[in-house]
Amino acid sequence: MKLMFKRFAAMAGSAILGLALLCGPGPAGAADTSPADPVVEAGRFRLGIEPWLGYGQWYVAAEKGTFARNGLSGVDIIDFEQDHQINAALIAGKLDGANVSTHTALAMVAAGLPVKIVMLLDFSLTADAVLGGETVSSIADLKGKRVAYEQGTTSDILLNVALRANGMTLADVEAIHMPAADAGTAMIAGRVAAAVTYEPYISALRVAGGKFKPLFTAAVDPGIISDVLVVRDDVIANRPKQITALIRSWDDALADYKLHTVDDRGIIAKALRSTPAELDSAFEGVRYYSLAENKEQLMGVFESKVLGLVEGAARQAGILTVEVPGSSAIDPRFVQGAR
Repeated sequence: MKLMFKRFAAMAGSAILGLALLCGPGPAGAADTSPADPVVEAGRFRLGIEPWLGYGQWYVAAEKGTFARNGLSGVDIIDFEQDHQINAALIAGKLDGANVSTHTALAMVAAGLPVKIVMLLDFSLTADAVLGGETVSSIADLKGKRVAYEQGTTSDILLNVALRANGMTLADVEAIHMPAADAGTAMIAGRVAAAVTYEPYISALRVAGGKFKPLFTAAVDPGIISDVLVVRDDVIANRPKQITALIRSWDDALADYKLHTVDDRGIIAKALRSTPAELDSAFEGVRYYSLAENKEQLMGVFESKVLGLVEGAARQAGILTVEVPGSSAIDPRFVQGAR
């Protein structure tokens, strides 16, 4: 289960896991490339994903045939373990779009990757945290101590924000780089004083009886750990109605989730090779964004405030080295035009 929740690993390798989840059948007798709704361009949409529950509404849409009802021929949800694999697949044209963290999207744009953010998916609130072991009670207590986190990831971002909020930098701690899946275990074993990780690892530590305390969570700066949908520029130019249909499908799945939360959490948990009980607190730590909220916030508070917070944290962490204006990273037309 550990690898299934790695959103942004920084390890080498480029193998793509080709798990394709079909969206459901189109009209009887229709060819695979023919959309259920002739208004939407023909062809399947290849969507890159790392199994993080913040992307869970795509699994709901796939399970309940929502993509087909919105006119899409099909959506192939392709699983990756590491974000550099998604980057490579986007560059090579093997994906049409992908679910990525906001700081990863900014890094893509800064590197000249031809993609745009077209929708805000989720905010992580308490699902990402700096955890302290028995020897520490605050971020200030970390001075000179060993802290485990995954470099170049959302954990890296969160740690830098936490330190900065307490008048500190990475130079004030001893950085121990390891996957987020292992950081909490290292803390419980006493090998490090603190760990930066996310759900479901936080819940797994709690179930195992580990003694720790949250020192800082992403809820302190809402949006600092967030996720977006990015789409290639050529797809934006040539298949705009597919993008609109995809956005509608997310919104329909989210509406279904709100009505049938227990059932839909079961769908998401199954896709992540877990159970709803194991992910109970994890779900509570994530906020999904609807189409209506995107219409209001994508070019509102998200563009004007959240992107700046994320960019600042990413630059402090050394993940970004140049400024990325929100206007160059976001294409709001699809959110604004969708109904």
